[in-house]
Amino acid sequence: MNVASFFSGAYEKLAFYLGFPFVRYALIAGVLIALCSSLLGVTLVLKRFSFIGDGLSHVAFGAMAIAAVLKMTNNMPLILAVTILCAVLLLRTGQRAKIKGDAAVAMISVGALAIGYLLMNVFPTSGNVSGDVCTTLFGSTSILTLKLSDVIVCGVLSVVVVTVFVVFYNRIFSVTFDEDFARATGTRASLYNLLIAVTVAVVIVLAMNLVGSLLISALVIFPALSAMRVYKSFRAVTVCSAVVSVSCALVGILVSIFAGTPVGSTIVAVDIAVFGAFWLVGLLKKG
Repeated sequence: MNVASFFSGAYEKLAFYLGFPFVRYALIAGVLIALCSSLLGVTLVLKRFSFIGDGLSHVAFGAMAIAAVLKMTNNMPLILAVTILCAVLLLRTGQRAKIKGDAAVAMISVGALAIGYLLMNVFPTSGNVSGDVCTTLFGSTSILTLKLSDVIVCGVLSVVVVTVFVVFYNRIFSVTFDEDFARATGTRASLYNLLIAVTVAVVIVLAMNLVGSLLISALVIFPALSAMRVYKSFRAVTVCSAVVSVSCALVGILVSIFAGTPVGSTIVAVDIAVFGAFWLVGLLKKG
Protein backbone atom coordinates (compact mmCIF):
# COMPACT_ATOMS: atom_id res chain seq x y z
CA MET A 1 0.00 0.00 0.00
CA ASN A 2 1.51 3.35 -1.02
CA VAL A 3 1.19 6.63 0.85
CA ALA A 4 -1.41 8.08 -1.54
CA SER A 5 -3.76 5.13 -1.17
CA PHE A 6 -3.31 5.16 2.61
CA PHE A 7 -4.33 8.81 2.91
CA SER A 8 -7.14 8.30 0.43
CA GLY A 9 -8.53 5.44 2.49
CA ALA A 10 -8.15 7.43 5.71
CA TYR A 11 -9.97 10.39 4.16
CA GLU A 12 -12.84 8.20 2.99
CA LYS A 13 -13.12 6.61 6.43
CA LEU A 14 -13.08 10.02 8.10
CA ALA A 15 -15.76 11.32 5.73
CA PHE A 16 -17.86 8.25 6.54
CA TYR A 17 -17.64 8.83 10.29
CA LEU A 18 -18.30 12.56 9.97
CA GLY A 19 -21.60 11.65 8.35
CA PHE A 20 -22.87 10.63 11.80
CA PRO A 21 -24.22 13.50 13.94
CA PHE A 22 -22.79 12.10 17.20
CA VAL A 23 -19.25 12.28 15.78
CA ARG A 24 -19.72 15.91 14.78
CA TYR A 25 -21.19 16.70 18.21
CA ALA A 26 -18.21 15.03 19.91
CA LEU A 27 -15.70 17.01 17.83
CA ILE A 28 -17.48 20.33 18.48
CA ALA A 29 -17.74 19.70 22.23
CA GLY A 30 -14.15 18.44 22.38
CA VAL A 31 -12.80 21.56 20.67
CA LEU A 32 -14.79 23.91 22.93
CA ILE A 33 -13.77 22.10 26.12
CA ALA A 34 -10.11 21.94 25.07
CA LEU A 35 -10.10 25.67 24.27
CA CYS A 36 -11.56 26.62 27.65
CA SER A 37 -9.24 24.26 29.52
CA SER A 38 -6.14 25.70 27.84
CA LEU A 39 -7.07 29.31 28.66
CA LEU A 40 -7.51 28.54 32.34
CA GLY A 41 -4.58 26.12 32.42
CA VAL A 42 -1.96 28.84 31.86
CA THR A 43 -3.28 30.89 34.77
CA LEU A 44 -3.54 27.87 37.08
CA VAL A 45 0.01 26.71 36.35
CA LEU A 46 1.52 30.17 36.84
CA LYS A 47 -0.41 30.75 40.09
CA ARG A 48 0.55 27.29 41.41
CA PHE A 49 -3.15 26.40 41.46
CA SER A 50 -2.84 23.25 39.34
CA PHE A 51 -3.99 21.07 42.24
CA ILE A 52 -7.33 22.91 42.40
CA GLY A 53 -8.40 21.36 39.09
CA ASP A 54 -7.72 17.90 40.46
CA GLY A 55 -9.61 18.64 43.67
CA LEU A 56 -12.65 20.04 41.89
CA SER A 57 -12.75 17.06 39.54
CA HIS A 58 -13.20 14.80 42.57
CA VAL A 59 -15.93 17.10 43.84
CA ALA A 60 -17.69 16.81 40.48
CA PHE A 61 -17.51 13.01 40.79
CA GLY A 62 -19.21 13.18 44.18
CA ALA A 63 -21.91 15.49 42.81
CA MET A 64 -22.48 13.16 39.87
CA ALA A 65 -22.93 10.25 42.30
CA ILE A 66 -25.54 12.24 44.25
CA ALA A 67 -27.38 13.09 41.03
CA ALA A 68 -27.35 9.40 40.04
CA VAL A 69 -28.79 8.36 43.42
CA LEU A 70 -31.51 11.00 43.09
CA LYS A 71 -32.21 9.64 39.59
CA MET A 72 -31.97 13.11 38.04
CA THR A 73 -32.44 13.08 34.28
CA ASN A 74 -30.41 16.29 33.89
CA ASN A 75 -27.55 16.26 36.38
CA MET A 76 -25.66 19.27 34.95
CA PRO A 77 -27.27 21.96 37.20
CA LEU A 78 -26.56 20.03 40.41
CA ILE A 79 -22.98 19.13 39.45
CA LEU A 80 -22.26 22.70 38.35
CA ALA A 81 -23.73 24.23 41.53
CA VAL A 82 -21.86 21.86 43.88
CA THR A 83 -18.55 22.29 42.04
CA ILE A 84 -18.80 26.10 42.01
CA LEU A 85 -19.69 26.10 45.72
CA CYS A 86 -16.66 23.96 46.53
CA ALA A 87 -14.44 26.18 44.36
CA VAL A 88 -15.50 29.17 46.48
CA LEU A 89 -14.94 27.18 49.69
CA LEU A 90 -11.47 26.13 48.53
CA LEU A 91 -10.55 29.72 47.84
CA ARG A 92 -11.89 30.95 51.19
CA THR A 93 -10.46 28.17 53.36
CA GLY A 94 -7.14 28.32 51.49
CA GLN A 95 -6.77 31.93 52.64
CA ARG A 96 -7.20 31.03 56.32
CA ALA A 97 -4.12 30.56 58.45
CA LYS A 98 -5.50 27.46 60.18
CA ILE A 99 -6.18 25.53 56.95
CA LYS A 100 -3.64 25.94 54.20
CA GLY A 101 -4.62 25.72 50.53
CA ASP A 102 -3.17 22.26 49.86
CA ALA A 103 -4.79 20.84 53.01
CA ALA A 104 -8.17 22.31 52.05
CA VAL A 105 -7.95 20.76 48.58
CA ALA A 106 -6.99 17.38 50.07
CA MET A 107 -9.89 17.42 52.52
CA ILE A 108 -12.57 18.40 50.04
CA SER A 109 -11.35 16.27 47.12
CA VAL A 110 -10.75 13.06 49.07
CA GLY A 111 -13.96 13.51 51.03
CA ALA A 112 -16.03 14.04 47.87
CA LEU A 113 -14.42 11.05 46.16
CA ALA A 114 -15.07 8.77 49.13
CA ILE A 115 -18.67 9.91 49.62
CA GLY A 116 -19.39 9.58 45.91
CA TYR A 117 -18.08 6.02 45.79
CA LEU A 118 -19.94 5.15 49.01
CA LEU A 119 -23.24 6.44 47.62
CA MET A 120 -22.81 4.55 44.35
CA ASN A 121 -22.34 1.31 46.32
CA VAL A 122 -25.08 1.86 48.91
CA PHE A 123 -27.61 3.07 46.31
CA PRO A 124 -26.55 1.34 43.08
CA THR A 125 -28.27 2.59 39.95
CA SER A 126 -27.18 -0.40 37.86
CA GLY A 127 -25.84 -3.92 38.26
CA ASN A 128 -22.28 -2.89 37.40
CA VAL A 129 -21.15 -0.37 40.01
CA SER A 130 -17.46 -0.91 39.30
CA GLY A 131 -18.04 -0.22 35.62
CA ASP A 132 -19.98 2.97 36.41
CA VAL A 133 -17.22 4.20 38.71
CA CYS A 134 -14.50 3.43 36.17
CA THR A 135 -16.48 5.17 33.44
CA THR A 136 -16.94 8.31 35.53
CA LEU A 137 -13.32 8.45 36.68
CA PHE A 138 -11.56 7.70 33.41
CA GLY A 139 -14.10 8.80 30.83
CA SER A 140 -15.98 6.64 28.40
CA THR A 141 -17.83 6.83 25.14
CA SER A 142 -20.23 9.36 26.72
CA ILE A 143 -18.64 12.08 24.58
CA LEU A 144 -19.81 10.04 21.58
CA THR A 145 -23.41 9.89 22.83
CA LEU A 146 -23.95 13.63 23.18
CA LYS A 147 -27.24 15.09 22.05
CA LEU A 148 -27.69 18.42 20.33
CA SER A 149 -28.99 19.93 23.57
CA ASP A 150 -25.77 18.86 25.34
CA VAL A 151 -23.67 20.51 22.64
CA ILE A 152 -25.70 23.72 22.93
CA VAL A 153 -25.19 23.83 26.71
CA CYS A 154 -21.48 23.18 26.20
CA GLY A 155 -21.33 25.94 23.59
CA VAL A 156 -23.09 28.49 25.81
CA LEU A 157 -20.86 27.77 28.82
CA SER A 158 -17.76 27.82 26.62
CA VAL A 159 -18.72 31.23 25.23
CA VAL A 160 -19.15 32.49 28.80
CA VAL A 161 -15.71 31.18 29.82
CA VAL A 162 -13.92 32.64 26.78
CA THR A 163 -15.77 35.97 27.16
CA VAL A 164 -14.76 36.23 30.83
CA PHE A 165 -11.13 35.50 29.96
CA VAL A 166 -11.02 38.03 27.10
CA VAL A 167 -12.89 40.84 28.90
CA PHE A 168 -10.86 40.52 32.11
CA TYR A 169 -7.60 39.54 30.40
CA ASN A 170 -5.56 42.45 31.84
CA ARG A 171 -6.85 41.88 35.37
CA ILE A 172 -6.24 38.13 35.18
CA PHE A 173 -2.75 38.84 33.84
CA SER A 174 -1.89 41.17 36.73
CA VAL A 175 -3.34 38.88 39.40
CA THR A 176 -1.54 35.89 37.89
CA PHE A 177 1.95 37.39 37.88
CA ASP A 178 2.01 39.71 40.91
CA GLU A 179 -1.02 39.63 43.17
CA ASP A 180 0.51 41.98 45.76
CA PHE A 181 1.28 44.60 43.12
CA ALA A 182 -2.22 44.20 41.69
CA ARG A 183 -3.70 44.89 45.13
CA ALA A 184 -1.44 47.94 45.55
CA THR A 185 -2.69 49.39 42.27
CA GLY A 186 -6.32 49.05 43.35
CA THR A 187 -7.21 45.77 41.67
CA ARG A 188 -9.60 43.64 43.70
CA ALA A 189 -7.44 40.54 43.57
CA SER A 190 -9.76 38.47 45.73
CA LEU A 191 -12.65 39.13 43.34
CA TYR A 192 -10.65 38.02 40.31
CA ASN A 193 -9.32 34.97 42.15
CA LEU A 194 -12.94 34.09 42.87
CA LEU A 195 -13.80 34.63 39.20
CA ILE A 196 -10.94 32.31 38.19
CA ALA A 197 -12.10 29.65 40.67
CA VAL A 198 -15.71 29.75 39.43
CA THR A 199 -14.59 29.62 35.79
CA VAL A 200 -12.36 26.63 36.55
CA ALA A 201 -15.33 24.87 38.15
CA VAL A 202 -17.36 25.37 34.96
CA VAL A 203 -14.52 23.98 32.82
CA ILE A 204 -14.15 20.96 35.13
CA VAL A 205 -17.83 20.08 34.77
CA LEU A 206 -17.64 20.46 30.99
CA ALA A 207 -14.54 18.27 30.76
CA MET A 208 -15.94 15.36 32.75
CA ASN A 209 -17.76 13.91 29.74
CA LEU A 210 -14.63 14.22 27.64
CA VAL A 211 -11.83 12.72 29.74
CA GLY A 212 -13.34 11.64 33.07
CA SER A 213 -12.82 13.20 36.48
CA LEU A 214 -9.35 11.75 37.12
CA LEU A 215 -7.86 12.92 33.81
CA ILE A 216 -9.16 16.48 33.79
CA SER A 217 -5.97 17.90 35.29
CA ALA A 218 -3.98 16.58 32.35
CA LEU A 219 -6.29 18.37 29.91
CA VAL A 220 -5.77 21.62 31.83
CA ILE A 221 -2.04 21.39 32.59
CA PHE A 222 -0.25 19.66 29.70
CA PRO A 223 -1.00 22.22 26.94
CA ALA A 224 0.15 25.07 29.20
CA LEU A 225 3.34 23.25 30.17
CA SER A 226 4.03 22.41 26.52
CA ALA A 227 3.71 26.06 25.47
CA MET A 228 5.94 27.19 28.34
CA ARG A 229 8.77 25.02 27.07
CA VAL A 230 9.07 27.21 23.97
CA TYR A 231 7.47 30.60 24.68
CA LYS A 232 7.95 33.02 27.57
CA SER A 233 5.36 35.78 27.22
CA PHE A 234 1.91 35.30 28.75
CA ARG A 235 0.10 36.07 25.49
CA ALA A 236 2.27 33.72 23.39
CA VAL A 237 1.94 30.92 25.92
CA THR A 238 -1.85 31.35 26.05
CA VAL A 239 -2.26 31.30 22.26
CA CYS A 240 0.10 28.33 21.83
CA SER A 241 -1.60 26.46 24.67
CA ALA A 242 -4.99 26.95 23.01
CA VAL A 243 -3.72 25.68 19.64
CA VAL A 244 -2.01 22.67 21.24
CA SER A 245 -5.04 21.79 23.37
CA VAL A 246 -7.54 21.99 20.51
CA SER A 247 -5.25 20.03 18.16
CA CYS A 248 -4.64 17.28 20.73
CA ALA A 249 -8.37 17.00 21.45
CA LEU A 250 -9.20 16.66 17.75
CA VAL A 251 -6.46 14.09 17.14
CA GLY A 252 -7.34 12.17 20.31
CA ILE A 253 -11.04 11.94 19.47
CA LEU A 254 -10.37 10.87 15.87
CA VAL A 255 -7.81 8.25 16.94
CA SER A 256 -10.20 6.87 19.56
CA ILE A 257 -12.94 6.58 16.92
CA PHE A 258 -10.68 4.85 14.41
CA ALA A 259 -8.86 2.60 16.90
CA GLY A 260 -11.69 2.01 19.38
CA THR A 261 -9.65 3.28 22.34
CA PRO A 262 -11.00 5.23 25.36
CA VAL A 263 -11.51 8.86 24.39
CA GLY A 264 -10.14 10.49 27.54
CA SER A 265 -7.03 8.34 27.81
CA THR A 266 -6.27 8.78 24.10
CA ILE A 267 -6.46 12.58 24.33
CA VAL A 268 -4.17 12.61 27.37
CA ALA A 269 -1.71 10.29 25.59
CA VAL A 270 -1.59 12.70 22.64
CA ASP A 271 -1.05 15.59 25.09
CA ILE A 272 1.88 13.72 26.67
CA ALA A 273 3.45 13.03 23.27
CA VAL A 274 3.12 16.70 22.26
CA PHE A 275 4.62 17.79 25.58
CA GLY A 276 7.61 15.55 24.89
CA ALA A 277 8.04 17.14 21.46
CA PHE A 278 7.84 20.68 22.86
CA TRP A 279 10.29 19.75 25.60
CA LEU A 280 12.80 18.65 22.98
CA VAL A 281 12.20 21.83 20.97
CA GLY A 282 12.78 23.86 24.11
CA LEU A 283 16.10 22.09 24.75
CA LEU A 284 17.22 22.71 21.16
CA LYS A 285 16.17 26.33 21.40
CA LYS A 286 18.23 26.86 24.55
CA GLY A 287 21.17 25.04 23.01
